[in-house]
Amino acid sequence: MTHVEDELTSQPECWTRAAAEAERHRGTLPAPGERVAIVGCGTSYFMAQAVAALREGAGLGETDAYAASEFPHGRSYDRVLALTRSGTTTEVLELLGELKGRTRTTAITADPHTPVMQAADDVVVLDFADERSVVQTRFATTALTLLRAHLGLHTDAVVADARAALSTPLPEGLVACTQFTFLGRGWTVGLANEAGLKMREASLAWTEAYPAMEYRHGPISITTRGTATWMLGDAPDGLAEQVRATGGLWIAGDLDPLAELVRAQRLAVAVAAARDLDPDRPRHLTRSVILTP
Repeated sequence: MTHVEDELTSQPECWTRAAAEAERHRGTLPAPGERVAIVGCGTSYFMAQAVAALREGAGLGETDAYAASEFPHGRSYDRVLALTRSGTTTEVLELLGELKGRTRTTAITADPHTPVMQAADDVVVLDFADERSVVQTRFATTALTLLRAHLGLHTDAVVADARAALSTPLPEGLVACTQFTFLGRGWTVGLANEAGLKMREASLAWTEAYPAMEYRHGPISITTRGTATWMLGDAPDGLAEQVRATGGLWIAGDLDPLAELVRAQRLAVAVAAARDLDPDRPRHLTRSVILTP
């Protein structure tokens, strides 16, 4: 078993623990009514997109998501929340340094022995969800679960769906597809982006991601036999039928969208195995992007 397989299968336990700890971190996480920006890089950026949509959709305050390198310094926020598994990513540390003394910052990380511990005003450490694989799985979803619980949007049903996602076989013919598209709506657009990233990282697969309603505006033209379109969450009316009419494989997201992401992680590992690739060591990637001056 690869590290990433071992880590992705531990997600139900990680989520349960994170949800139980959410109350303890209430004072360091964004409060209702605060104007918040959530930042990250790669996977963490896509989790930021999901959390921002969830928080603002719940009426808890204006919330934006940015890649750390694209933070708009001309905007004012009550708090900036940084997601960083490694605690060493250059763009995140530089941004936190620039905000020091001007804007309150909170970081969620997996490693308590890294520079982010001093760079942020407040830190939440999820060391039980740290990973050995370069490819992120459980840290990202555990951080999102912590924040869903903080927002009052997590239930035990999510964990049950994650267990189902791990125990149920992948749809027949899916691994053999040559192109994959993930779709989302609202907060699940970020999850769709992350599912696509997992496929590209682990299996070098041709993968795209879009807001579901945008799929009709051009991207559906690539769908044909041998391609798969996977919906995370509820699909727009008629879209499944349109995809099937192209000859493509339609995958409905019947589980909680975060559990559907677990299924997509499993797919990435399965496609990597079919292509004789090591998903723990993706091409040209490292655990953290650390830029030299």
